[in-house]
Amino acid sequence: MMTSEETVAFIDIGTNSIRLLVVRLNQNGSSTVLTEQKEVVRLGEGEFAHEELSPEAIGRAVTVCKKFVDLSLAFGATEFVAVATSATREARNADSFLELLQREANLEVSVVSGKEEARLIYRGVAAGIDLGIARALFIDIGGGSTEMVIGGQHDHITLESMKLGAIRLSNQFFHPDETGIVSRRKYAQMQQFVRNAIVHPLNRIRKVPYSRIVGSSGTIQNLAEIASRLYPGTSTAKVLRYEDLRLVIRTLCSLSLNERKKIPGINPDRADIIIGGAVILELLMEELGIREIEISPHGLREGLLMEHLSRIPGFPHAEKISVRRRSVVQLGRSCRIDEVHALVIVGLAAQLFDSSREAGLHQYSDQERNLLLYAAYLHDIGNFISFSDHHLHSSYIIRHAELLGFDQNEVAIMAEIARYHRKKPPRKKDQVFGLYDAVLQDMIRTLALFLRLAEHLDRTHAGLVRGARFEKGTDGLVALILEGRGDCTLEVWGVRSDMAAFRKVFRLGLTIEVVDGVGDILRGELPG
Repeated sequence: MMTSEETVAFIDIGTNSIRLLVVRLNQNGSSTVLTEQKEVVRLGEGEFAHEELSPEAIGRAVTVCKKFVDLSLAFGATEFVAVATSATREARNADSFLELLQREANLEVSVVSGKEEARLIYRGVAAGIDLGIARALFIDIGGGSTEMVIGGQHDHITLESMKLGAIRLSNQFFHPDETGIVSRRKYAQMQQFVRNAIVHPLNRIRKVPYSRIVGSSGTIQNLAEIASRLYPGTSTAKVLRYEDLRLVIRTLCSLSLNERKKIPGINPDRADIIIGGAVILELLMEELGIREIEISPHGLREGLLMEHLSRIPGFPHAEKISVRRRSVVQLGRSCRIDEVHALVIVGLAAQLFDSSREAGLHQYSDQERNLLLYAAYLHDIGNFISFSDHHLHSSYIIRHAELLGFDQNEVAIMAEIARYHRKKPPRKKDQVFGLYDAVLQDMIRTLALFLRLAEHLDRTHAGLVRGARFEKGTDGLVALILEGRGDCTLEVWGVRSDMAAFRKVFRLGLTIEVVDGVGDILRGELPG
């Protein structure tokens, strides 16, 4: 663990935009985002024809970087990690630009290669999705280059970086004063150019199997947003269908620049380069037979953060654990939960879930088990706001936190489980619980009961109960066998208070038996 807090600023100087991420690294192995900023500077505007950054573009970039440095210092940043990508690495006057950044903005910038850019993008995007044992193809279309990576949750297999980008292609095929519609002939020329450029990289990509496709970058995100607005029945802001992308392109090409800026969902700042990015994505999806692509909001900037955190012992990012586990631990530590108690509850909840399944009380799968254990770890997170009604605060925090690797339904279920870990059990008249169908209500009621019982079993936070298991008895009864050390009277009383809830869920009565326990205080493990 770190001995003191530290604030680090990460700056990504791209061909189209400059992005800032300021993060406070906490002593307990968590991190807190203090600010995120993005400014469109068009550093690569006109560069790829002359191989030089223009004085105007350099001026815009230096101004923005100076502003970002000042903002970071205001947040207490003591370390800066800054990289520049395609536009800078290909410019003949890159050295003078970097020297100006050092002199005017007091910012030391590293220029990364295409493959290193691809690797950092992969790190940032993979950190935000739950791949499990699957492999994914990652596609990122920047202003000057396009990166493609095949990798799993923790390691990449192949890296590709191509000199194709939204600004580069737009500059090549459109004059600055060309603001009309895009003819079929012009678009066909762009398609042929891209086809020629991607032949060899795609031949290498096809040799490695993958089962998911994830797209990142502002271009892909914006195309997905447009499709979700024009074709909400088939595409969303998180998933873009190939057929909808083709329809979007057809619409974009039929409009003048001014009309393009008004199309629903578009970022007006991208209206002049969006077609250049769209043709790249269209051809990649077409050639690889991709029917739809998942959209990620993360990228190189987040990759810089992951790279930095992975080098710090004690941070979950330094371990090869799942995205879900890492994001849950990060949230819990950020809100300063009692982690020892949280892991005791995780262990007890797991034992109750597993033994009741073995006893035939339910047939829920490991998927539901995992959601229970994550909710168990976070059940007291609401104490960060106030102990009073902290179960309600816990539910709110979980529901509104950015828990990477989970979908909205899973987050909602975890929030409800935590909501009912104390006070009254779920009731149909409850505002949120009452909205769910009967099947989901039964699942939440069951999982919340396991959490309630686990919480009773560590009521004193002393770890007196070293183990708990259900055993199916006779005469309509179930025995709860507790392995205890010392006086477990309060823990037993707590369980007795929920006997009626147990009978309502399982239609069976409950008996409690305490036996001598052995071993250390129980410490559960989160999935992944």
